[in-house]
Amino acid sequence: MAEQMQDIKRRIKSVSSTERITNAMKLVSASKLRRSKNVYEHSQGFLADIFQSMADALVFAERVPREYVDSEKEVKNKCYVLITSSNGLCGGFNTTIIKALEEHLQTENAGVKLATIGTKGKDYFERRGYNIAVVHDDPADSITFEEAKKVVAPLIEMYDAGIIDEIDLCYTSYINTLKQEVVIKKLLPFHLEDFHAAASLDHMVHEMEYDPSPLEVFHYMVPRYIELQLYSAAIESATCEHAARRSAMENANDNARDMLSALQIHYNRARQAEITDEIIEIVAGSEAQR
Repeated sequence: MAEQMQDIKRRIKSVSSTERITNAMKLVSASKLRRSKNVYEHSQGFLADIFQSMADALVFAERVPREYVDSEKEVKNKCYVLITSSNGLCGGFNTTIIKALEEHLQTENAGVKLATIGTKGKDYFERRGYNIAVVHDDPADSITFEEAKKVVAPLIEMYDAGIIDEIDLCYTSYINTLKQEVVIKKLLPFHLEDFHAAASLDHMVHEMEYDPSPLEVFHYMVPRYIELQLYSAAIESATCEHAARRSAMENANDNARDMLSALQIHYNRARQAEITDEIIEIVAGSEAQR
């Protein structure tokens, strides 16, 4: 009985230590989540402005270079930009987006290359023999706009050289603290109708004059647009990661407390049983002396 009580005490000590760690990680994740949400919400204003500028420029389809229009381009090779985390303990955050992209790739007829931000996605698809064209191992929450430009630059070069015909972005979209969704969307070439809808909301759209030429202007604007899209997606994905980790640590913390309550009950029962046995031995010894 004494050995059983010692085992329970050791288990209580171990679970208590785990509970303190998960509680600390929950608090850290909550702090990072607030900071990431502020950065994400701030970036949405810049993204909306550049999206409106692109919509105004693309509203006149005859001026858009043919290589940037989806209806003008045959797609033989695609590159998917996958954003995952570089750390674990965030519930099903990485598993959900990796499985979603893997299922999507199973229906893909074109050749596939991958560009990865975060090590979880890179490691998974690298082990399965996929061509990883661009790698950024640092987690999404640490990426800067300059680093986003370095990720985009080789993608644009491959696109302009005809090595890839389409660039798609796969990331986790933030709905609220408890809900996130995987998004797979096309970055290049452009689907003009998406921009026409935005341009039609602006009644002051006028035909633009391009200097020195429409081609040079678009060659400058398109990389800037893709860079900001990628940077915004990385921030949003980091926000989702912190929300998922906070939720996972909160669940782990609750489970640890439930285990402590159950173990304390087992310990009290074992202690009560030991006391009862001792009383029985005392009474039995007393009766034997009479």
